[in-house]
Amino acid sequence: MKKFSLDVSGPLKDVRVLDLSRLVAGNMLSVYLADFGADVIKIERGTTGDDLRNWREEGHDIYWKVYGRNKRSMVLDLKSQEGLEHLKKLVRHSQVFVENFVPGGLEKMGLAPELLLELNPSLVIVRISGWGQTGPFNHKPGFGTLVEAMSGFAFLNGYADRPPVLPPLALADMIAGVYGAAGVLTALRVAEKDGRGQVIDLSLFEPIFSVIASEATKYKLTGVPTMRSGNQSTHTAPRNIYECSDGKFVAMSGSMQSMAMRIFDAIGHPELKTDPRFCTNDVRVLYRDELDAIIGKFIFARTQAQSLDIFETAGVTVGPVCSVADLLDHPFVVGREAIVELEDYELGSVSMHNIVPRLSESPGGFRRPAPALGEHTAEILAELNDLL
Repeated sequence: MKKFSLDVSGPLKDVRVLDLSRLVAGNMLSVYLADFGADVIKIERGTTGDDLRNWREEGHDIYWKVYGRNKRSMVLDLKSQEGLEHLKKLVRHSQVFVENFVPGGLEKMGLAPELLLELNPSLVIVRISGWGQTGPFNHKPGFGTLVEAMSGFAFLNGYADRPPVLPPLALADMIAGVYGAAGVLTALRVAEKDGRGQVIDLSLFEPIFSVIASEATKYKLTGVPTMRSGNQSTHTAPRNIYECSDGKFVAMSGSMQSMAMRIFDAIGHPELKTDPRFCTNDVRVLYRDELDAIIGKFIFARTQAQSLDIFETAGVTVGPVCSVADLLDHPFVVGREAIVELEDYELGSVSMHNIVPRLSESPGGFRRPAPALGEHTAEILAELNDLL
């Protein structure tokens, strides 16, 4: 089990981040910065704090434990003059400011970007919203569910004979958070070079749309939006999840021509290489159901372990379908340390993702567990008194 240590540093150790956001996107953004050493101060409401604290399992705030790690918590009443003055003083001595109020909310608080940049001309301000600070939807509250639906993602997800399917997690927020972290690092580069701060307008819509953006070009060419195809692909075959005789599953991808040919040999059907239905990717896509029936029959006659052994020996790109229960003691995950056990005062230990990505010369680390609400308020106020 790994332990938190304040002795652990990181390449962003001189970056102070004021995170006024709530829920997922902002926390995903700031946990990335915190993992690499940034001093992330969560500015929270005194009664409830960040709403992510309320996402609980069996009474425990496990989502906060994961995405609140390496941060400090400060309670400020931003409706009071004293609270605003404390925040403004922190702004003068910070590099990044993150918020996800409905567009216009920051201005109503008397904290318009123009004022923040006047206080600190090199400040990087991240404004997270569902639909962006501009455009006809900028006045609307934005939730990931609505964005996942409207972006085209849900329309692509699922099966053609069933309704569109939303992701089972806050995917739009997570993708936006990663994009936001990249935007912050880009803007910090500019601030460090010429002292010029700026505003990052980060919507939830655009990041998730970017991962399916090729669909726009495809539609312009064909005039037909891509229909849901389950686990199959509309542009390559074979690609699917297949059931094994023991009720477990394997995933297969034959996206390259050479790999498809190798699959045909592995399942004992080399004649498929010259079959006019399967000899090229273009025709395989047209006859993918027939091809899946042949491959599925072969796999269903064997256990998952037997299938993996056969295909791995043949150099075929096949892997197991795992639940998190399978991953915790999986040889790959254990050997790679992709999941770490970190000490926790409530549960003894908690499992979560390791630092991502891995930097060879300036890695991140685990400095502190997710803080209790307002845990560092007094500490940060004392630091404020020492600031000029």
